[in-house]
Amino acid sequence: MENIGVPVEVPKKGCNDFNCPFHGSLPVRGRILEGIVIRSHMTRTVVIRRDYNQYIPKYLRYERRHSRLSVHNPPCIDAKTGDKIKIMECRPLSKSVSFVIIEKIEEKKL
Repeated sequence: MENIGVPVEVPKKGCNDFNCPFHGSLPVRGRILEGIVIRSHMTRTVVIRRDYNQYIPKYLRYERRHSRLSVHNPPCIDAKTGDKIKIMECRPLSKSVSFVIIEKIEEKKL
């Protein structure tokens, strides 16, 4: 297991994914973001939704906005729909994937 340079809990389960920051050789850098998994149908990829507030100077108020990101999901973390996760930037893994899950913050309650 590798120390990725961020204080996160290392997954207890192992994996043999080349693009895993803990068990493979994928370097992580840059931004750390949080979101909720809204789709997990693809192989080793999930779609997350990030909610944030954008300030509008004309009206001196904030408006709610959201964005969707495709994120690599290593088998050792294995996030499902509804889980709250922490992601970190990495090199581009595909056309739309430039982030990887580094920690599962909260699992969806059944």
